[in-house]
Amino acid sequence: MATKPPTGDPVQDAPQVTPPKHAAAGLPAIGHTLRIAHEQMGLARTARTLLKVNQKDGFDCPGCAWPEGDKRHTAEFCENGAKAVAEEATLRRVTPEFFAAHPLADLATRSGYWLGQQGRITQPMYLPEGGDRYEAISWERAFSVIAQELTALGSPDEALFYTSGRTSNEAAFLFQLFAREFGTNNLPDCSNMCHESSGSALTETIGIGKGSVSLEDLHQADLIIVAGQNPGTNHPRMLSALEKAKTAGAKIISVNPLPEAGMERFKNPQTPLGMLRGTALNDLFLQIRIGGDQALFRLLNKLVIETDGATDAAFIREHTHGYEDLAAAAKEADWDETLTATGLTRPEIERALAMILASKRTIVCWAMGLTQHKHAVATIREVVNLLLLRGNIGRPGAGVCPVRGHSNVQGDRTMGIFERPAPAFLDALDKEFGITSPRGHGYDVVRSIQAMRDGRAKVLFAMGGNFVGATPDTEVTEAAIRRTALTVHVSTKLNRSHAVTGRRALILPTLGRTDKDVQASGRQFVTVEDSMGMVHASRGNLAPASPYLLSEPAIVARMARAVLGSASATPWEDFERDYGAIRDRIARVVPGFEDFNARAARPEGFRLPHAPRDERRFPTRTGKANFTAAPVEYPQVPPGRLLLQTLRSHDQYNTTIYGLDDRYRGITGGRRVVMVNPADAAELGLADGSYTDLVSEWKDGVERRAPGFRVVHYPTARGCAAAYYPETNVLVPLDSTADTSNTPASKSVVVRFEPA
Repeated sequence: MATKPPTGDPVQDAPQVTPPKHAAAGLPAIGHTLRIAHEQMGLARTARTLLKVNQKDGFDCPGCAWPEGDKRHTAEFCENGAKAVAEEATLRRVTPEFFAAHPLADLATRSGYWLGQQGRITQPMYLPEGGDRYEAISWERAFSVIAQELTALGSPDEALFYTSGRTSNEAAFLFQLFAREFGTNNLPDCSNMCHESSGSALTETIGIGKGSVSLEDLHQADLIIVAGQNPGTNHPRMLSALEKAKTAGAKIISVNPLPEAGMERFKNPQTPLGMLRGTALNDLFLQIRIGGDQALFRLLNKLVIETDGATDAAFIREHTHGYEDLAAAAKEADWDETLTATGLTRPEIERALAMILASKRTIVCWAMGLTQHKHAVATIREVVNLLLLRGNIGRPGAGVCPVRGHSNVQGDRTMGIFERPAPAFLDALDKEFGITSPRGHGYDVVRSIQAMRDGRAKVLFAMGGNFVGATPDTEVTEAAIRRTALTVHVSTKLNRSHAVTGRRALILPTLGRTDKDVQASGRQFVTVEDSMGMVHASRGNLAPASPYLLSEPAIVARMARAVLGSASATPWEDFERDYGAIRDRIARVVPGFEDFNARAARPEGFRLPHAPRDERRFPTRTGKANFTAAPVEYPQVPPGRLLLQTLRSHDQYNTTIYGLDDRYRGITGGRRVVMVNPADAAELGLADGSYTDLVSEWKDGVERRAPGFRVVHYPTARGCAAAYYPETNVLVPLDSTADTSNTPASKSVVVRFEPA
C-alpha cells in the first residue's frame, strides 16, 4: 500500500553529515528506488508503471532528456527517473477539500518538499481577487477568466506564456501558435535559465544550437571530457554510456569544482559484477575553481596550436573561419594567470593536454557548471574552439554534447517556444495558418520578471514547471508576480508557484506522462525530443488521477477558442480531438518533421537532421564553423569572501524535492547546508556544524540574505562553496546574467558569511 503524505513539514535545520561517497548507484540505489516507489504507488502499481518507463511501447520518463539506445533494458530507468515517475503516478490526491483546509497563507509557509508530497491535483482551482484560499471552478469558467483578463490587456505583449521542459511537442507547438495568433512573442521557457548559453554559443560557432553527437558516438569516442556536470545525480543513465565507452577504451576527464561519486566509480545495477565492483570512470579529475573553465580551455587551445601536427589543417582550411584571430588570442594565454583562474597545477593541465593530443575522437559534455556564468557563452565557444582545432565536429565518436536537463526542453525549442524566433519559422507558421505573427522579439525569463516588476506584464500563464522556484532573486521575483492581474499554472502537483499569485490565480490540472490520454478520436500519444535530437512517441498506461483532468493540448485548444473566438480560423477543436492533426501541421512548418505521423509511429522514432554532424555543413553567417576569440574572464573574489555555486541534491530533480537527503555527499535530513573547503573554513572561522547566514554581494549594493545554513566542511575547490537551490536562489541578482544569453549567473555568486 502507498503511504499517506506528511501532515507537517519535517524539521530541516539539523541535517546529519557523514563523509561523502566514492561510488554511485549499486544496491543502495535499487533500495532507495523501491522504497520511494512503494511509498507513492504501492507494489502492484510500481511494477506496472516502472516497466513501461522509456520503453518503445511505453512513456518517456518525465525526468531528464538522456536518450535511450535501440536495445532497451527491462528496467530502462535510473533512481531519479523512478522518483519522478513515482511522484507523478502517486496515489496521493490534492482535492478541493485540501485547499479548503489550507489557505494561501498556510501554503506560502510550506516547503517545496511538503507541497510536492501531497499528491496529484484533481480539479481546476481558482483564487478570486481578495480571496484567502483556492476554490473549485469549472473548466468553462476557468477559460472564461483567462479570456477576460487577456482580452482586457492594453497590448498582447502584456501577457507572458512560459513553458516548462516537460511539455510535449504537440502541446508546445499549439502553445506557441496560440501566443503568436494572440499577438506576442513573449514565450520565455526553462531553457532561458539553463542551456540558453549553449544555444547562443553553438548557433554562432557551428550554426545549430544543439549537440552534434549520438549515443553511439559516445560509445566510439577516444576521449570524453565532462565539464561542469554531475551525471551521477542529474543524468544517472549517462553513467551507463560512460561505462560502455570506458570498456571500449575511452579515457575520461572530469572538470568540476566538486568531486562527484558518479564520476569516481559507477556500480551498474543492471549487472551483478557492476553492483559488486563497479567501474572507475575518471582517468583525470581537474578540480577547477568556479568559473575558470574558459581560461583552462584557452590555454589548452594555445598548447594544441603550438604542438607540431596537432591541428587538423585540412579541416580548418576547408570548414572553418577565424583561425588566425583565435591563434593570435591564444598566443597571449598565460600559464600563471591560468593557474590562478583555475586553481589547477601545471602537471594536471599538461596531463589533460597529453590525453587530448592522443585522442582522434573527442567529445566534450557539459551542463549548468558552464552555462550559468557571466562569461558562459564565451566559455562554450572556447570548448568549440578545441574541438574545431582537432577536426572533432562531424566525425563519428566526436563532437559537442550539451546535456539537457528536462525531458523535452530541446523539443519545445524546436517547436517554436522561443522569444526570438527565426524569421523563416514565422514565415512558415504564417503561411500554414493564415496568420500574421509578430516580428518583434519577446521577453525571456529575466526580462519577463523585469516586465512584471515594472508593470509592463500583467498576466503570467505557465505551461508546467515551477516558475517561482526556478528563477533568481526570489524576493524580487515574488514581488513582481504579486503585481500581476492573473497567474495561471498548468500543473500535475503543487509547488511554490501556486502560493505566489497575482490578484487572481488559476491552477489547471493536467495529464502527466504516465496517464492514458483518450480524446474524441480515441487514444492519443505525444512525442518528445531527447538531448541528442531523437524524436519518439510517449504513451501513458495509467488511468488519469481524476476525471476532471485535461491534457495540455486540450487546455491550449480550449483556451484559444475562449480567447480568440470566431476570429480564429485555426481548427483548435480538431487539434484537441486528434493529435495526429497537430503533427500534420508540424510536418509542414518545422524542418526535419516531414511525414511526422508515419515516422513517429516507428517504435524507435527518428533522428532530426543536423548539418554539422551529418555533412560537415555549417549554416552560420560565414557558411563555415567559426572560431572565436573572446577575452578571457574569470570571477574576481574579494578577500574574506567565497564564490558560491547553486546545485541540486541527489533527492532532487530541478526544483522538485523528492526527499531531504544527498546520499552521495553524505548529507541527510536537511537541505540548508553550505559546503566549504576546510582550509577556507579555517581562514573564515567557520567551524564544521556551525550555522551561518549567506549574504551575496553584487555591484547594485543590495543585501540578499539566505539565513540559517549549516556549515559542512567538504572537499570543494579552494575559494569555492556550494549550496542547494531553490533555497539559495534568493542570493542570485536578477540582473546578474550571462552575456548574450541572459541566463542567470547562478554558478558565480560572491558571498560573505555572517553569524546566524
